[in-house]
Amino acid sequence: MRFDTRLVHVGQQPVPGTGAVVPPIHLSTTYDRTAQDPPRYFYARGEQPNREALEECLAALEDARHATVYTSGQAAATTALSVVPPGRLVLVSDDVYGGTHQLFAAARERGVAVRPVDFADPAERDRALTGCGPELAAVWLETPTNPLLKVADIAEVSRLAHRHGALVLVDNTLAGPVLQRPLAHGADLTLYSTTKSVAGHLDVLGGALVYQDEELHRRFLAYRTMAGNAPGGFDCYLTHRGLKTLSLRTDRQVANTRAVVAALLAEPSVARVTYPGLPAHPQHAVAARQMAAPGALATFEYRGDPAKLLDRVRLFTAAVSLGGVRSLIECPALMTHRPVPPEVRRRLGLTDRLIRISPGIEDPADLVEDLVTALRDGA
Repeated sequence: MRFDTRLVHVGQQPVPGTGAVVPPIHLSTTYDRTAQDPPRYFYARGEQPNREALEECLAALEDARHATVYTSGQAAATTALSVVPPGRLVLVSDDVYGGTHQLFAAARERGVAVRPVDFADPAERDRALTGCGPELAAVWLETPTNPLLKVADIAEVSRLAHRHGALVLVDNTLAGPVLQRPLAHGADLTLYSTTKSVAGHLDVLGGALVYQDEELHRRFLAYRTMAGNAPGGFDCYLTHRGLKTLSLRTDRQVANTRAVVAALLAEPSVARVTYPGLPAHPQHAVAARQMAAPGALATFEYRGDPAKLLDRVRLFTAAVSLGGVRSLIECPALMTHRPVPPEVRRRLGLTDRLIRISPGIEDPADLVEDLVTALRDGA
């Protein structure tokens, strides 16, 4: 099956006995062992039918052997980082989601060495990866990054990291599996906050790891059962339902983002627009090579007051998150990246006037009109 067919069919076979084309939501937390031949389900923290169906589909999207799903993207990230022992080194993209910054701050407290690297800069990337030794345990890439939309060459980072025997994890939340499949470029793990484009309707939290390695699979399952961060049947059902329309939603969101970006470029109140689809983007060629399209997220520097702009928009909702059917707008310095120390934000160039937009699936003309009107009202 090709990609779009997998979205609809994998893990969604009609139910034997009833013929229902939508599998039921299993809400039971425990299972009668004598009613199973052979016994398969014991307790829902460990095994659960809706969870297994979702994992089967997510793995199939990257031709992977395994996927494990979690209660949130942060839970998935915490699980991935759990395999790095104290005393080992992780190289991490310098510009990452605010929650990831907090995760690595906690990792430092338990003795993991963490070094930020601008992987979008080939010279800095090569220095960092060739200067490491056996202490390097993992490379944590976010590409495109959140919120500065820097793009790293997954294949080249993987090639250099694997020389040291290090794992390469790619947080693929911003691009999503329609636009980018990290395992195909040499990565070992793909991380998703399925809360975002995978589920797509802003109504269910979730996270996922997708990978090939059997030993990692054993460790991740054991950690999830121990930590208790497995999603329930209803959450898995909602995520799997959203997944079926992922390609359709992504196509519309990319088209809407292109339309909004074109309008922003013409506005005098906008100082700079960043979008991997623009030829002026520093990693435009890398993005074109490893992504099917440049994504459905853009940022711009606003010359006015960001807080007032967020109050003026009507169709763009001033809220965190991204990748949903409803268009969202935020100021990272005031919202998602507020926990990041100001000195780190300054070093990265994450200014107080940076605005991030995540266009949804509304009519593009309405979105352009809403944003342009708000910009001009504040000029």
